[in-house]
Amino acid sequence: MATKTTTAKITEGKLITLYMDHVLEQEAYPMSIYKFCKLYKVKEEQFYEFFGSFEALQKRIWDKFFENTIQLLTANKDYSGFNNRDKMLTFFYTFFEVLTLNRSYVLFALGNSKKMPEKLEELKGLRTHVKSFAKDLINDANEGKKIKVSKKSPQVFSEGAWVQFLFLLKFWMKDSSKGFEKTDVAIEKSVNTIFDVFDSTPLDSLLDFGKFLYKENFA
Repeated sequence: MATKTTTAKITEGKLITLYMDHVLEQEAYPMSIYKFCKLYKVKEEQFYEFFGSFEALQKRIWDKFFENTIQLLTANKDYSGFNNRDKMLTFFYTFFEVLTLNRSYVLFALGNSKKMPEKLEELKGLRTHVKSFAKDLINDANEGKKIKVSKKSPQVFSEGAWVQFLFLLKFWMKDSSKGFEKTDVAIEKSVNTIFDVFDSTPLDSLLDFGKFLYKENFA
């Protein structure tokens, strides 16, 4: 394998790009940090300035997906005026647009791991981000409620949002529809369902969502 020359300044982003490109081009993870750095003319100490291991770099990639999503949301001048349901919908739509731009890497990273615990460990940082995002939505909604019993549980809602994300991620990975339009439908139905559950009117949405899942998985 020919040694590649890296002339750009070494940054966190540059190392992530080199790593993702390497994985996709070689269809394999680098064997060692030493070989990776030698291949791309990067000093090992430069790598360690940003990451202590490849595992840390892999987790950081998911952090960047989340950060890119938040940047896109905040760049939308209308987003701050959305209600919580629309904010959650927009978050998931945007996040999966970001994932679609990196679909080949995501499919390799998650499809290559046979054990679910391995996948969840890589997504550990992302789980924290998604749950924090969901908690902020509920805490914001609870601020205007004076009666304690009418307030929603941020912990329960945030955990539900994470489980919801894992379902959507698996659905998106298997989705072969044009423009991943079926994933968009799954996002809409799942978000509406979880909000309806919290509004204590779940029946119609649960039935609708259940019919959708049945059709897509068994029809």
